[in-house]
Amino acid sequence: MSQMNWKLAIAILLATFTATGCVVIEDGEVGVSKSFGRIKDEPVGQGVVIQVPVVRTVETWNVKLQELKETAQVPSSEGLIVGLDTSLLFQVQPEKAPTIRQTVGWNYVDLLIVPYFRSAVRDVVSGYPVKKVYSEEGRKEIASKVKGFLQGNLETRGILIVDVLLRDVKLPQRFKESIEAKLTAEQRVQQKQFELEQAVKDAEIEVARAKGAAESQQIVRSTLSDSYLQYLWIKTLNENPNVIYVATEANLPLFKTTK
Repeated sequence: MSQMNWKLAIAILLATFTATGCVVIEDGEVGVSKSFGRIKDEPVGQGVVIQVPVVRTVETWNVKLQELKETAQVPSSEGLIVGLDTSLLFQVQPEKAPTIRQTVGWNYVDLLIVPYFRSAVRDVVSGYPVKKVYSEEGRKEIASKVKGFLQGNLETRGILIVDVLLRDVKLPQRFKESIEAKLTAEQRVQQKQFELEQAVKDAEIEVARAKGAAESQQIVRSTLSDSYLQYLWIKTLNENPNVIYVATEANLPLFKTTK
């Protein structure tokens, strides 16, 4: 082989080695180093890492916040099936990434997190009646218990549990119908109460009107003296020239118009 061919071959090998012989560890990642089949205990930090096939390879692991969504059908304490949409927010602890790789492997989510998450949701919810699961207070309490269970079982394995969320609760059809019937009955009671209060208010208004009219009449009767009637007679004659006075046996003025 000529010297030119040797140089070309070496250049190709160097280019291939350069293209495949390094890995970049970015923000939110750590590297897990494997040398001759053995995984190093210490994670690899950010930056460009040289790797030599067989001698040393580096895997990149995501240590950012991750979300695991699960939809489950779980029984309540009454034996009714409740549908739950849940989310688990978690992170891989950077210093524990090599340990997870050694003891569980790449598919740690399916092998470790999912089973524990499903078991926790099922076991916790089974201790609550449907009404409690549906209430805001109950959902917070359930989420807190599930989170505590996962923290106790996963954080020692290198998985940091950030939060547990119950996004939605799907009630059994029978329970939904009972809630709707209860709401309808409550609305009817509220309507009847409103009508009763309105009737009482209307009656109070009528009583007030009658009381006012009676007091008004009493005041008029108490002021009808002879001198007051004479005053009204004179005032009426002055203001109405077409009105004449007619005497009565009761000595009360009676007015008639001439037209």
